[in-house]
Amino acid sequence: MTTPSQSAITATGLRRSFGDHVVLDGIDLNVPRGTVFSLLGANGAGKTTTVKILSTLIRADGGSARIAGHDLAAEPDAVRAAIGVTGQFSAVDNLLTGQENLTMMADLHHLGRAAGRRRAAELLDQFDLADAAKKPAATYSGGMRRRLDLAMTLVGTPQVIFLDEPTTGLDPRSRRGMWQIVRELVAGGVTIFLTTQYLEEADELADRIAVLDHGKIVAEGTPDELKRRIPGGHILLRFAGVGDLESAARAVGQASRDSDALALRVPHDGSLRALKALLDRLDENAVEVDSLSMHTPDLDDVFLALTGNPKNEKVSTR
Repeated sequence: MTTPSQSAITATGLRRSFGDHVVLDGIDLNVPRGTVFSLLGANGAGKTTTVKILSTLIRADGGSARIAGHDLAAEPDAVRAAIGVTGQFSAVDNLLTGQENLTMMADLHHLGRAAGRRRAAELLDQFDLADAAKKPAATYSGGMRRRLDLAMTLVGTPQVIFLDEPTTGLDPRSRRGMWQIVRELVAGGVTIFLTTQYLEEADELADRIAVLDHGKIVAEGTPDELKRRIPGGHILLRFAGVGDLESAARAVGQASRDSDALALRVPHDGSLRALKALLDRLDENAVEVDSLSMHTPDLDDVFLALTGNPKNEKVSTR
């Protein structure tokens, strides 16, 4: 169990409304240090509102939170000093070069002229932007701009980074490049709070995922834990002959049979224990399996099952 001292972000009972519309209805969060936590939800579910509250951009109507050990309401300046935010829309100044964007951020962080230049050079190298350092940001590709945007967030060496839809609009290659950068940051001890519309992205990066629906957390767990909550997982067994198919059908009990394909589809919850039990039964009955494959629901299935009726979904990303 994660203790408060091990948590980068904790929140209890966060609430926020806009007029009569309740956006957050008492959500609780606990994000361990040095992990990726992903918040999923449809447009209007409250993802960006959550990020804005936790990053001190707006106030909650109720509840409490601590970020990097600092109380959100009582120590907002300390929270701001410990975090970085990369929003849906780039903060890059198109009229400045990549190097100038970074040195501007260094000035805002009061790093000093020499220290600022060193930090800018380090980040340009880290994000593979050194060759384009003196080119205007307006000439950068979408992937380069996103890398520069994240590099600007890192000038102050934050402990916690909020990434709100960080790869929206990027091509698959640029998106995977961003994923690698996120993994390297986490390996270095940074905590990432990620919101994304790309479920594959959450599956690839997140240590834990929370699903937000109409202002409430409706599920939380590792990607695999969430997938196991959704029915439809199975193991597909294929056999070289009818005899093995018959023996396997008797050994495993409940299964869907395809005699033409010499295959059995066995319901499975995705756990290692269940897989081992199935293999043990087959081994005890001396059944030869030609091939075995596991099929589990993906995060798309999880999202659709848990977020319910989309009738109240709004275009707003708040």
